[in-house]
Amino acid sequence: MNKAPDPADFIQPLNMNGLSGRMLYLPAPKKHNREILVIYGHHALLERWWGLVQNFNDYGAVTMPDIPGFGGMDSFYKIGQKATLDNYADYMAAFIKMRYKRRKVTIVGISFGFLIVTRMLQRYPELTDKVEFLISALGFMHHDDFTFTRRRYLFYRYTPLLFLTPVTAGLFRYVGLNALVLRTAYRHTHNAKQKFAEYARNDELSERLMDMEIQLWQQNDVRTYMKTTIEMLSVDNCQKKINLPVWHVHTKKDHFFNNRIIEQHMRVVYGDFQGANIDIKTHAPSILADKKASAVMVPKELRRLLSKTDKAK
Repeated sequence: MNKAPDPADFIQPLNMNGLSGRMLYLPAPKKHNREILVIYGHHALLERWWGLVQNFNDYGAVTMPDIPGFGGMDSFYKIGQKATLDNYADYMAAFIKMRYKRRKVTIVGISFGFLIVTRMLQRYPELTDKVEFLISALGFMHHDDFTFTRRRYLFYRYTPLLFLTPVTAGLFRYVGLNALVLRTAYRHTHNAKQKFAEYARNDELSERLMDMEIQLWQQNDVRTYMKTTIEMLSVDNCQKKINLPVWHVHTKKDHFFNNRIIEQHMRVVYGDFQGANIDIKTHAPSILADKKASAVMVPKELRRLLSKTDKAK
């Protein structure tokens, strides 16, 4: 029996603009020369999206870098900057210019990652010529895309302001994100209930899920998490057009977003829009999802298009 691939075998150091992190790189399979850049979303870790990147690896070489403040990478605050969407856009533009130079690239932006991609293309329109294909994986465009009640929206939008200083962020990290506290309380929070419900009858998987959640919470910089939450809940990426088509993967059961409004916003900005609905019960697949379980994120329509355009080169 072949041993399942280990993401650790494909992870290498990443140093960008004075910040240290990691980058996952999977070489292209034979007869494929597409370059695919995956930009992960909020509450992130390279290992969290291992199943998904294996699916995209069927169509080319896949690179997924850490972004500042997530996955254990140094935060913007280390170099005296804030975790704003503009700074993430500048960082990603620098990465693409460094990594791909004269090559074209297919870009996959996952949720918050798609916000970064959109803002980057708006700030650096010259990069549109480098984009071979643009994919929104559960992405969004505007704070009005959220489906939160007014009360919940205000709570998520303004509570993070309390944790933007080094002192309050430190207290939250070492008290609120202590492993014992997370094991005791996290599964009972509003957003976590659906995650754990899937494994309610499997103690082993439920424990693995908790271990991964602890890793995610503890490896993401608190000030970065709080600032980017504010950015998401106040974002307006609909002010400048982008001369590219977008392919949007979404789910009707998304508990965060209204996909009808997202489509309207994407059509305002992008030159063309195509989309496909996928069958998952929450905003994204489980953080334990392997390649098979993550395959739903690359629907058959998208697979046909990736195969067709790759063969046409």
